[in-house]
Amino acid sequence: MKLVALGILSTYPPAQCGIAKFSQSLHDNLIAADCDVGIVQVRDGPLPAGRRAEVVATLEDDPGDAAVLEALNGFDAVIVQHEYGIYGGRDGEHVTTVLDAVERPVIVVLHTVRDQPTGHQRSILEQIVDRADRVVVLSQTAKRQLREVYGVPAADVVVIPHGARVAPPPLRTLGSARPLKSALPWNWALPWNRALRRATLPTILSWGLISPGKGIEWGIDAVAGLRGMGVEARYLVVGETHPKVRERFGEAYRDSLRLRAGLREVADLVEFDAAYEDEQRLHTLIAGADVILLPYESKEQVTSGVLIEAVAARKPIVATAFPHAVELLGGGAGRLVPHRDSAAMARALRRILTVPGVAADMTARAGLLAPDFAWSAVAYRYRELAGDLMDSAARIAA
Repeated sequence: MKLVALGILSTYPPAQCGIAKFSQSLHDNLIAADCDVGIVQVRDGPLPAGRRAEVVATLEDDPGDAAVLEALNGFDAVIVQHEYGIYGGRDGEHVTTVLDAVERPVIVVLHTVRDQPTGHQRSILEQIVDRADRVVVLSQTAKRQLREVYGVPAADVVVIPHGARVAPPPLRTLGSARPLKSALPWNWALPWNRALRRATLPTILSWGLISPGKGIEWGIDAVAGLRGMGVEARYLVVGETHPKVRERFGEAYRDSLRLRAGLREVADLVEFDAAYEDEQRLHTLIAGADVILLPYESKEQVTSGVLIEAVAARKPIVATAFPHAVELLGGGAGRLVPHRDSAAMARALRRILTVPGVAADMTARAGLLAPDFAWSAVAYRYRELAGDLMDSAARIAA
């Protein structure tokens, strides 16, 4: 198979967003699949003094930047990561100017497909689809919405899931809750004993950039509800405040969550790790969790990298019924609950933590889905798609 030179237009580390991490993982795995890959980095906040070796150009404010367009047209094919908020202009409309100037086959990856777009958002997405040689979405739900809401023919859309590091089958599964309140005799009021006690509890994990809409407050309420049912669990919330939220509001949201934990009398069970985790430590935390909680408030989220990571890690999952969760967890790999319903979350968590066999069954069902999400498999599909488009372009040129 011949060497393929692929360009990726996207935000990129050190930018702290899901699309930047997605593009870095795709880059690394395409390299492993014998592709020559370069990054045209979309500026998302201040750029470091020096850029990474794989970054060949930077798109800042001018969508007609000659250096950017020259770099993109130097590849065999270009993969464009799309999200409304990362390109300039209203609703990121500057991306269409870039697409107009790319003379190579273009694959556009749509990370957001709104089911109720504004008129301008609809127009931008329709222009993007019209300019793309192929459109990729990350879920079947997104493909259906493109057809039903935007009228895009199904044949023009390819579903390639978000990638993840797939965990091996677990050596053990969670059976039932441990007798937490009376297991040890010493005084839990002492600070060092509180920390030791928390380490003995099962762990519920939420992670990602923290911002309003992530629903962490409902997770805190669910932990309080669990305590009221006689089941105690540590709730670990990993991730820093989203940079754009912190820029405008500081740490007000995180402070409100700490206050809420205190008011619900679960401050001893709720722990915040504000570091934006490197991949290895994050995967260690995921591996050590007993349940993953996705309490998101959005009712139109058609793709979630955190959800994919949780399934790939073969972890029991409790998630609100956003579209991507309904698609992936409907077969039993997790439990769906209504949005903003902490009581339902608490019941679902209690069942996983206390009923023998429930967690093991979810783990087994997640294991059936996980192989399709391996980054190596995902990168191979992008390589194949790019190759098909290049062959088509060569036939037309001939």
